[in-house]
Amino acid sequence: MTVQQNVAQATPTINLPTINLQGNHACALGAVAAGCRFYAGYPITPSSEVAERLAKELPKVGGVFLQMEDEIASIAATLGASMGGVKAMTATSGPGFSLKQENLGYGMKAEIPCVVVNVMRGGPSTGMPTRPAQGDLMQARWGTHGDHPVVALTPGSVEEIYQQTARAFALSEKLRIPVIVLFDESLGHLEETITLPDVTEYENTIRKWATGKPEDYKPYKADADGVPPMARPGDGYRVHTTGLIVAEGGFPTQKADVVAPVMKRLLDKIEINNDLVESFEDIDCQDAEVVVVALGIVGRSAKKAVRELRQQGIKAGLFRPITLWPFPTKSFRALTKKAKYFVVAEMNAGQLILEIGAAKVDKQSVSGLNRYDGEPISPSLIKQAVKEVLGHE
Repeated sequence: MTVQQNVAQATPTINLPTINLQGNHACALGAVAAGCRFYAGYPITPSSEVAERLAKELPKVGGVFLQMEDEIASIAATLGASMGGVKAMTATSGPGFSLKQENLGYGMKAEIPCVVVNVMRGGPSTGMPTRPAQGDLMQARWGTHGDHPVVALTPGSVEEIYQQTARAFALSEKLRIPVIVLFDESLGHLEETITLPDVTEYENTIRKWATGKPEDYKPYKADADGVPPMARPGDGYRVHTTGLIVAEGGFPTQKADVVAPVMKRLLDKIEINNDLVESFEDIDCQDAEVVVVALGIVGRSAKKAVRELRQQGIKAGLFRPITLWPFPTKSFRALTKKAKYFVVAEMNAGQLILEIGAAKVDKQSVSGLNRYDGEPISPSLIKQAVKEVLGHE
């Protein structure tokens, strides 16, 4: 069995501790290790342990923890702290993630780095607070209005939660964008014994600060990487911050010949830095007749299913996006071009399947395996679905 990971993965080092850790606690510790020094949030199941752990850990490193009056205030405070110059985050679940969408759009437009964690639960509305789901995938991409850039990461283990939360801070600082971390309740409350990855590389990634004469500074004039240097508070640079479309000088404009390149740059900065952003895992995809596509806790079930199907002589593979948005379409197509069938296993009524339907090569068949009753998808269900599309009994 061949396994490939394109993860920009931090390498474990010899002296790092091996500990028993819950997923939500791993998220909190990964954030602190990456340099997070501000958290604002509001308690909500099943993400509350992220806040509880940060309430203990942040004061130890000179950081600030605030429990706000609601989710809207939480994301607003997080954006404000980031504009003040520190690495900042918030965490929530479905209903709270909905409430954060307007200010998420503001952060994307004003290019304010931060990390937003969504521990997914059953919905819609208040739904099933203590049961897992994966119903927020498209909300992470299109939850806020208008055309906007987005990066969303979907870890698949406690170790990956630690690592990808830390990586989220590095991406947010590098690209000047809010980065979303999505994982389901099963992973949030899962406990595993792990060796903490070394995330020093991510800790050392900081945003690009403005230099030069303050009178020459244009807050939204980007470098070749599509990312403009940010003014550090107290350094003397004048910045006008607004959710309106602005020219390079930071002041609003509705002139079409100015707006078009501004919007193009805002959207293109993710693609320009795709090598930094993209991450995925594939197992035996290149010779697979049928490829299972899954993420989060379902990705773990799919990994076992693919291993057992191979033992039975069935050419199955797994493609697991770790960076969900932007979806790694080019790599997906290159790795799965020989496949005849896709089985998309997800804990919702069908969201990831929409992306696979758009990414597939012509004539490849795409089938969905969906569950939205608050229970994870088991390896046996995935094996059954694969055999059905192949016409095996």
